Amino acid sequence: MLGRRQIREKVVESLYAYNQNPIKFDVLEKNMFSEIDKIYHLYIYQLNFLVALKHLAEKQIEIGRNKYLKTDNETNPNQKFINNQVLLKLEENDERLSFTSKHQDLKWDLHDELLVKTFQRMTAGKRYQDFMKEEEYSFDEDQKFIGKLFLRYIAENEDFHSHLEEKELSWSDDFHISNSMIQKTIGFFKENEPSHTLIKMIKDEDDRQFARRLLQQTLNHWEETEKKLETKLENWDLERISLLDKIILVAAMSEIDYFPLTPARVIINEYIEISKVFSTDRSNIFINGILDKYTKELNRN
Repeated sequence: MLGRRQIREKVVESLYAYNQNPIKFDVLEKNMFSEIDKIYHLYIYQLNFLVALKHLAEKQIEIGRNKYLKTDNETNPNQKFINNQVLLKLEENDERLSFTSKHQDLKWDLHDELLVKTFQRMTAGKRYQDFMKEEEYSFDEDQKFIGKLFLRYIAENEDFHSHLEEKELSWSDDFHISNSMIQKTIGFFKENEPSHTLIKMIKDEDDRQFARRLLQQTLNHWEETEKKLETKLENWDLERISLLDKIILVAAMSEIDYFPLTPARVIINEYIEISKVFSTDRSNIFINGILDKYTKELNRN
């Protein structure tokens, strides 16, 4: 599920979109939750890629078995990868199957160039070959292998990242969120327990209300908060701050002002991390300084 930090990220993105093109709040809110839903599509798409690697391996084994002249390896193929217990759980997961059946665009064609290229790189790699040579089977080893495989060939795969940008522009920004969800999903699987469900995008109604309120309060008090921000700038004009930095600061100050139950340090740390995603290398230092000064003047804990 999205943590509060990721929800704050989506609020910041929505505020940025609003600054580019002001629209009615209900439309903006609807768009924000639509963008959150798109992360789930990306999440399923990446899970389907892992399953497609398994299916491609099965296809290669079948091709080898059907040859007229077969090698020993083709007659008795190594099936350790296709029998990986985590891949089997992903393949059989009801929620993945159901969602994919309703969204056929999230399926992978086994002839897809990126899939085939990734499969070839994976099978030629030392980690894969070492895994296949190991005769012992264990759930823990299967889990560790798929976790490392995911990081190497999907999360850190520049070709995969480029593919996502072409397929759905917003996925490029949400790749880090989905990657985290995939890693948690792999880690959550238990050997002797069924895996019927996957990670939800919004945990509960409290998180949904938090997203809605933060977006609304920030917009409702924008001009007022912007003036407060201006008084905290030393040797800086408001116009000199980048739009993204200003949005992050206004959102953070709004949360400090209108969400009193959340500790100020938690809020500051969250927006510093958000600035590392969206802004320049030095923005987090600038944002930390402004917010720290603001909370101290308010005597806000």
